[in-house]
Amino acid sequence: MGLALSIGLAGCYKTVHIVQQTVAPSMYRSAPVEVLEKEISDRDAAIKTLNASVAITASVGGGKEGKVTEYTSFKGYIFVRKPHDLRVLMLLPVLGSKALDMVSDANGFTLMRASSHGNVWVQGTNTVTTPSKNALENLRPPMFFDSLLVPGVGPDEFVELTENTRLVPVESKRHEAIEEPDYDLTISRKKGGNVLQRLRVIHINRIDMLPFEQDIYDDHDRMVTVATYENYKPYGDVQFPSTVTIKRPLEEYSLKIAVTKLTLNGTFDADQFELKIPAGVTVQQMK
Repeated sequence: MGLALSIGLAGCYKTVHIVQQTVAPSMYRSAPVEVLEKEISDRDAAIKTLNASVAITASVGGGKEGKVTEYTSFKGYIFVRKPHDLRVLMLLPVLGSKALDMVSDANGFTLMRASSHGNVWVQGTNTVTTPSKNALENLRPPMFFDSLLVPGVGPDEFVELTENTRLVPVESKRHEAIEEPDYDLTISRKKGGNVLQRLRVIHINRIDMLPFEQDIYDDHDRMVTVATYENYKPYGDVQFPSTVTIKRPLEEYSLKIAVTKLTLNGTFDADQFELKIPAGVTVQQMK
Protein backbone atom coordinates (compact mmCIF):
# COMPACT_ATOMS: atom_id res chain seq x y z
CA MET A 1 0.00 0.00 0.00
CA GLY A 2 2.73 2.48 1.06
CA LEU A 3 4.92 1.53 -1.91
CA ALA A 4 2.04 1.94 -4.31
CA LEU A 5 1.15 5.30 -2.85
CA SER A 6 4.73 6.59 -3.10
CA ILE A 7 5.01 5.44 -6.70
CA GLY A 8 1.68 7.04 -7.50
CA LEU A 9 2.64 10.37 -5.93
CA ALA A 10 5.99 10.38 -7.71
CA GLY A 11 4.21 10.05 -11.04
CA CYS A 12 1.70 12.86 -10.35
CA TYR A 13 2.08 16.41 -11.57
CA LYS A 14 3.26 18.82 -8.90
CA THR A 15 3.72 22.53 -8.31
CA VAL A 16 6.71 23.99 -6.49
CA HIS A 17 6.29 27.31 -4.67
CA ILE A 18 9.29 29.45 -3.81
CA VAL A 19 9.29 30.57 -0.16
CA GLN A 20 11.65 32.79 1.74
CA GLN A 21 14.71 30.87 2.82
CA THR A 22 15.49 31.04 6.53
CA VAL A 23 18.67 30.53 8.51
CA ALA A 24 19.09 29.95 12.22
CA PRO A 25 21.28 32.23 14.36
CA SER A 26 24.68 30.79 15.23
CA MET A 27 24.18 31.43 18.96
CA TYR A 28 21.32 32.25 21.29
CA ARG A 29 20.75 32.12 25.03
CA SER A 30 18.42 30.23 27.32
CA ALA A 31 17.19 31.30 30.74
CA PRO A 32 14.49 30.19 33.20
CA VAL A 33 11.47 32.34 33.90
CA GLU A 34 12.85 33.45 37.29
CA VAL A 35 15.95 34.94 35.65
CA LEU A 36 13.97 36.75 32.94
CA GLU A 37 11.55 38.17 35.49
CA LYS A 38 14.46 39.51 37.54
CA GLU A 39 16.23 41.00 34.51
CA ILE A 40 13.08 42.86 33.43
CA SER A 41 12.46 44.17 36.95
CA ASP A 42 16.11 45.12 37.53
CA ARG A 43 16.30 47.02 34.21
CA ASP A 44 13.16 48.95 35.16
CA ALA A 45 14.43 49.70 38.67
CA ALA A 46 17.76 50.95 37.31
CA ILE A 47 16.05 53.91 35.61
CA LYS A 48 14.83 56.61 38.01
CA THR A 49 14.70 59.56 35.60
CA LEU A 50 14.91 60.03 31.85
CA ASN A 51 15.82 63.14 29.85
CA ALA A 52 15.55 62.52 26.11
CA SER A 53 15.89 64.67 23.01
CA VAL A 54 13.63 63.07 20.43
CA ALA A 55 12.04 63.31 17.00
CA ILE A 56 8.39 62.22 17.07
CA THR A 57 6.44 61.20 13.99
CA ALA A 58 2.71 60.55 14.29
CA SER A 59 0.48 58.69 11.87
CA VAL A 60 -3.29 58.12 11.92
CA GLY A 61 -5.43 55.64 10.05
CA GLY A 62 -5.40 52.07 8.84
CA GLY A 63 -7.77 49.45 7.56
CA LYS A 64 -10.86 51.03 9.13
CA GLU A 65 -10.28 54.34 7.34
CA GLY A 66 -8.72 52.82 4.26
CA LYS A 67 -5.82 55.25 4.42
CA VAL A 68 -2.91 56.30 6.63
CA THR A 69 -1.96 59.93 7.22
CA GLU A 70 1.58 60.63 8.41
CA TYR A 71 2.34 63.97 10.00
CA THR A 72 5.54 65.99 9.79
CA SER A 73 8.14 64.93 12.34
CA PHE A 74 8.50 67.18 15.39
CA LYS A 75 11.65 67.60 17.41
CA GLY A 76 11.18 67.77 21.13
CA TYR A 77 11.93 66.46 24.58
CA ILE A 78 10.56 63.82 26.92
CA PHE A 79 11.25 64.05 30.65
CA VAL A 80 10.35 61.26 33.07
CA ARG A 81 10.67 61.14 36.84
CA LYS A 82 9.34 58.06 38.53
CA PRO A 83 6.91 57.14 39.81
CA HIS A 84 4.45 59.36 37.89
CA ASP A 85 5.93 62.64 36.59
CA LEU A 86 6.06 63.15 32.83
CA ARG A 87 6.64 66.09 30.50
CA VAL A 88 6.42 65.98 26.70
CA LEU A 89 7.51 69.07 24.78
CA MET A 90 7.23 69.27 20.97
CA LEU A 91 8.56 72.13 18.84
CA LEU A 92 7.20 73.55 15.59
CA PRO A 93 9.38 72.85 12.54
CA VAL A 94 11.54 75.79 11.39
CA LEU A 95 10.09 78.22 13.97
CA GLY A 96 11.23 76.21 16.99
CA SER A 97 8.42 77.54 19.19
CA LYS A 98 6.23 75.24 21.27
CA ALA A 99 3.76 73.12 19.34
CA LEU A 100 2.73 71.12 22.39
CA ASP A 101 3.63 71.09 26.05
CA MET A 102 2.16 68.44 28.36
CA VAL A 103 2.81 67.81 32.04
CA SER A 104 1.26 64.99 34.03
CA ASP A 105 1.36 63.30 37.41
CA ALA A 106 -0.65 60.56 39.10
CA ASN A 107 -3.81 62.70 39.15
CA GLY A 108 -4.07 63.89 35.54
CA PHE A 109 -2.47 66.12 32.93
CA THR A 110 -2.27 69.73 31.75
CA LEU A 111 -1.60 70.42 28.08
CA MET A 112 -0.95 73.43 25.90
CA ARG A 113 -1.05 73.16 22.12
CA ALA A 114 -0.47 75.87 19.59
CA SER A 115 -3.11 76.76 17.01
CA SER A 116 -3.62 79.46 14.41
CA HIS A 117 -6.02 81.19 16.82
CA GLY A 118 -3.68 81.14 19.81
CA ASN A 119 -2.73 78.61 22.42
CA VAL A 120 -5.31 76.05 23.51
CA TRP A 121 -5.24 74.80 27.11
CA VAL A 122 -6.54 71.41 28.15
CA GLN A 123 -6.76 69.46 31.39
CA GLY A 124 -7.89 65.88 31.77
CA THR A 125 -7.68 62.47 33.34
CA ASN A 126 -5.00 59.87 32.70
CA THR A 127 -7.61 57.35 31.58
CA VAL A 128 -9.92 57.90 28.59
CA THR A 129 -13.59 57.60 29.60
CA THR A 130 -15.07 59.65 26.72
CA PRO A 131 -13.14 58.83 23.51
CA SER A 132 -12.56 61.61 20.99
CA LYS A 133 -13.14 61.17 17.26
CA ASN A 134 -9.64 62.59 16.82
CA ALA A 135 -7.50 59.56 17.65
CA LEU A 136 -4.49 61.61 18.78
CA GLU A 137 -6.62 63.34 21.42
CA ASN A 138 -7.01 59.95 23.12
CA LEU A 139 -3.27 59.82 23.75
CA ARG A 140 -2.78 59.87 27.51
CA PRO A 141 0.38 60.04 29.68
CA PRO A 142 0.40 56.42 30.98
CA MET A 143 0.90 55.23 27.41
CA PHE A 144 4.30 56.96 27.36
CA PHE A 145 5.26 55.51 30.73
CA ASP A 146 4.28 51.93 29.95
CA SER A 147 5.80 52.00 26.46
CA LEU A 148 9.06 53.89 26.96
CA LEU A 149 9.98 52.12 30.20
CA VAL A 150 9.08 48.45 30.23
CA PRO A 151 7.66 48.05 33.76
CA GLY A 152 8.97 45.38 36.07
CA VAL A 153 6.85 42.62 37.57
CA GLY A 154 4.79 43.70 40.58
CA PRO A 155 4.50 41.69 43.80
CA ASP A 156 0.87 40.78 43.08
CA GLU A 157 1.52 39.79 39.44
CA PHE A 158 2.09 36.36 37.91
CA VAL A 159 4.44 35.42 35.07
CA GLU A 160 4.36 32.69 32.44
CA LEU A 161 7.09 31.89 29.93
CA THR A 162 6.65 30.43 26.45
CA GLU A 163 9.03 30.02 23.51
CA ASN A 164 8.43 31.36 20.03
CA THR A 165 10.27 32.41 16.86
CA ARG A 166 10.12 35.40 14.54
CA LEU A 167 11.50 36.07 11.08
CA VAL A 168 14.01 38.92 10.89
CA PRO A 169 14.88 40.05 7.33
CA VAL A 170 18.55 40.33 6.42
CA GLU A 171 20.16 42.11 3.50
CA SER A 172 21.16 39.34 1.16
CA LYS A 173 20.97 38.57 -2.53
CA ARG A 174 19.38 35.27 -1.54
CA HIS A 175 16.59 37.11 0.35
CA GLU A 176 17.22 35.12 3.49
CA ALA A 177 15.65 35.78 6.87
CA ILE A 178 16.89 34.82 10.30
CA GLU A 179 14.47 32.56 12.15
CA GLU A 180 15.20 34.10 15.53
CA PRO A 181 14.09 32.34 18.73
CA ASP A 182 12.49 34.49 21.39
CA TYR A 183 10.80 34.28 24.77
CA ASP A 184 7.29 35.57 25.45
CA LEU A 185 6.92 36.63 29.08
CA THR A 186 3.22 36.99 29.93
CA ILE A 187 2.40 39.07 33.01
CA SER A 188 -1.02 38.62 34.61
CA ARG A 189 -2.90 39.34 37.80
CA LYS A 190 -5.64 37.50 39.60
CA LYS A 191 -9.06 38.55 38.34
CA GLY A 192 -11.22 36.35 40.53
CA GLY A 193 -11.44 32.70 41.45
CA ASN A 194 -9.06 30.73 39.27
CA VAL A 195 -9.07 33.33 36.47
CA LEU A 196 -5.99 35.37 35.57
CA GLN A 197 -6.23 38.62 33.63
CA ARG A 198 -3.43 39.21 31.11
CA LEU A 199 -1.77 42.60 31.53
CA ARG A 200 1.27 42.54 29.26
CA VAL A 201 3.32 40.25 27.05
CA ILE A 202 7.02 41.11 26.78
CA HIS A 203 8.76 39.58 23.75
CA ILE A 204 12.45 39.01 24.48
CA ASN A 205 15.21 38.48 21.93
CA ARG A 206 17.17 35.38 22.92
CA ILE A 207 20.38 36.65 21.30
CA ASP A 208 20.82 39.76 23.48
CA MET A 209 18.00 39.00 25.99
CA LEU A 210 16.45 42.45 25.52
CA PRO A 211 12.76 43.21 24.85
CA PHE A 212 11.92 43.91 21.21
CA GLU A 213 8.16 44.25 21.69
CA GLN A 214 5.63 44.75 24.45
CA ASP A 215 1.89 44.11 24.05
CA ILE A 216 -0.33 45.84 26.60
CA TYR A 217 -3.92 44.75 27.34
CA ASP A 218 -6.89 46.51 28.94
CA ASP A 219 -9.43 45.18 31.45
CA HIS A 220 -11.49 43.70 28.58
CA ASP A 221 -8.56 41.54 27.35
CA ARG A 222 -8.07 43.76 24.30
CA MET A 223 -4.55 44.52 23.08
CA VAL A 224 -4.55 48.31 23.24
CA THR A 225 -0.85 49.14 22.81
CA VAL A 226 1.97 47.52 20.87
CA ALA A 227 5.40 49.03 21.60
CA THR A 228 8.45 47.94 19.61
CA TYR A 229 12.09 48.59 20.52
CA GLU A 230 15.00 48.85 18.10
CA ASN A 231 18.72 49.65 18.07
CA TYR A 232 19.66 49.45 21.74
CA LYS A 233 22.61 51.53 22.92
CA PRO A 234 24.46 51.46 26.26
CA TYR A 235 24.01 54.34 28.70
CA GLY A 236 26.28 53.39 31.55
CA ASP A 237 25.11 49.97 32.69
CA VAL A 238 21.67 50.35 31.11
CA GLN A 239 20.68 49.43 27.55
CA PHE A 240 18.02 51.70 26.02
CA PRO A 241 16.46 51.58 22.51
CA SER A 242 17.19 54.34 19.99
CA THR A 243 13.77 53.91 18.38
CA VAL A 244 10.47 53.23 20.16
CA THR A 245 7.33 52.81 18.07
CA ILE A 246 4.00 52.96 19.90
CA LYS A 247 0.98 51.60 18.06
CA ARG A 248 -2.63 51.81 19.19
CA PRO A 249 -4.43 49.24 17.00
CA LEU A 250 -7.99 49.92 18.20
CA GLU A 251 -7.77 53.68 17.58
CA GLU A 252 -5.48 53.27 14.55
CA TYR A 253 -2.70 55.71 15.35
CA SER A 254 0.99 55.37 16.08
CA LEU A 255 3.95 57.37 17.32
CA LYS A 256 7.53 56.74 16.27
CA ILE A 257 9.99 58.15 18.79
CA ALA A 258 13.60 58.44 17.64
CA VAL A 259 15.94 59.17 20.56
CA THR A 260 18.76 61.50 19.50
CA LYS A 261 20.19 62.22 22.96
CA LEU A 262 19.56 60.58 26.30
CA THR A 263 20.50 61.12 29.93
CA LEU A 264 19.42 58.57 32.51
CA ASN A 265 19.18 59.19 36.25
CA GLY A 266 20.02 62.87 36.06
CA THR A 267 18.42 65.61 38.16
CA PHE A 268 15.68 68.06 37.21
CA ASP A 269 14.93 71.62 38.30
CA ALA A 270 12.18 71.95 40.90
CA ASP A 271 9.73 73.42 38.36
CA GLN A 272 10.55 71.03 35.49
CA PHE A 273 7.21 69.25 35.84
CA GLU A 274 5.07 72.36 36.28
CA LEU A 275 2.95 73.97 33.56
CA LYS A 276 1.12 77.06 34.80
CA ILE A 277 -2.10 78.06 33.08
CA PRO A 278 -2.26 81.82 32.39
CA ALA A 279 -4.99 83.73 34.19
CA GLY A 280 -8.17 84.36 32.25
CA VAL A 281 -7.78 81.64 29.61
CA THR A 282 -10.47 79.06 28.84
CA VAL A 283 -9.47 75.54 29.81
CA GLN A 284 -11.03 72.56 28.01
CA GLN A 285 -11.73 69.44 30.01
CA MET A 286 -11.05 65.96 28.61
CA LYS A 287 -12.29 62.76 30.24
